[in-house]
Amino acid sequence: MLFPNVRGSTGYGKTFTKLDNGYQREDAVKDIGALLDWIEAEPGLDGDRILVSGVSYGGYMSLAVATNYADRIRASINVVGISNFVTFLENTEDYRRDLRRVEYGDERDPQMRQFLTEISPLTSADKIQKPMLVVHGANDPRVPLSEAEQLVGILADKEIPVWYLVANDEGHGFSKKQNIDYQFYTNIMFMQQFLLDEPVDSGGG
Repeated sequence: MLFPNVRGSTGYGKTFTKLDNGYQREDAVKDIGALLDWIEAEPGLDGDRILVSGVSYGGYMSLAVATNYADRIRASINVVGISNFVTFLENTEDYRRDLRRVEYGDERDPQMRQFLTEISPLTSADKIQKPMLVVHGANDPRVPLSEAEQLVGILADKEIPVWYLVANDEGHGFSKKQNIDYQFYTNIMFMQQFLLDEPVDSGGG
């Protein structure tokens, strides 16, 4: 399991944290591309069995990999991720919007709005080729459920397996034990079927 600290990660100083702000957003995605190159060069790693997973902004990164490097992964997991920066900024809670505009860009500016639309995974959803698990809380105030719904709606028309898990009593990530457990075992089943190519026994009669 690899946990890359791409541009924009905290813990490396303010300059590094801001390296993916605004028009530099996709530079962080390029870091994942470099990681995929590194995996292929490592003899102890299987470059043909890569699954990307992320939560919140990491969910966006997972979607960005699924659209930009579709042919280099086996599957992806998107948990409460941003699928469209414009709709995210328009629909997130008011108390968060101004801070997010500083980081992502102000969608009210026409030039920035066009850029945010172009780099949003939803715009390139037709490039997604591999199975995806989408997880979201119905009461998420940060990344609204609509970010998942609009993505799943598009993918549902494609001949690609899409698993969609929504918890009606959760917000930005799962916090209740029964939901955490359910998500965990769903992840295991998803990985078994699409990463390891193992048939999944649902336990049904």
